[in-house]
Amino acid sequence: MYSDTSLFQTDTIGPYPAEAVTRTEAIGSHPTVLGDIYRDDTNIAIWKRELPMTVRNAVSALITEKPHYQASMNVTPDNVREGLEESLDLVVHQALINDIELLVNMFCCLFDLKRAGLRLTVIDKAMCPRFHTDKVPCRLVTTYQNVATEWLPHNVADQSKLGRGSDGKPDSESGLYSSEADIRQLNCFDVALLKGESWEGNEEAGLVHRSPAHDPDQCRLLLTLDFAD
Repeated sequence: MYSDTSLFQTDTIGPYPAEAVTRTEAIGSHPTVLGDIYRDDTNIAIWKRELPMTVRNAVSALITEKPHYQASMNVTPDNVREGLEESLDLVVHQALINDIELLVNMFCCLFDLKRAGLRLTVIDKAMCPRFHTDKVPCRLVTTYQNVATEWLPHNVADQSKLGRGSDGKPDSESGLYSSEADIRQLNCFDVALLKGESWEGNEEAGLVHRSPAHDPDQCRLLLTLDFAD
């Protein structure tokens, strides 16, 4: 776990050619990899991490005690803890609150935001089962329990087959991708930044992704952060 959000100052990121037409991923075990989302040729940045048992235990307790828990709020780095404590137990869920507070601080620092739109949800079904792109600049996603988000590398996804372009066919038959082997998946606890269609210069190149198939034996706990300014 890292708390030095100065690592994410964007003025340390150099310029990249505006004419880049490909998109790729940035993956690393240190949180500074998230800064690579500013590269013109990157539409997903993934911080691969593990979480201590204190956080995992807090997650399990939340899902057990509040199986239909949903929280949606605009928060600042200064008030996110207060906002979460209104619906979570400070003692039982403190480690989880600490981790979410860290991620909000990192997200706001990286993008120079005063506020972030936070959603923390226990999920018992696939929320977005079809592949799609988001009409947002960038979204942070992390799954605290169970299977995590699936995504397609830009070079294997035919975005003309999204939405109406699928002609009503399922993703596996529409021509969106060639093989099931093309599908990538985040790991539980990974922190990912998904660049969307509203990021300047990233039109028609947003990350193609979807919710994973639902596991009936276990709920998911999903955190997302969006731009709120």
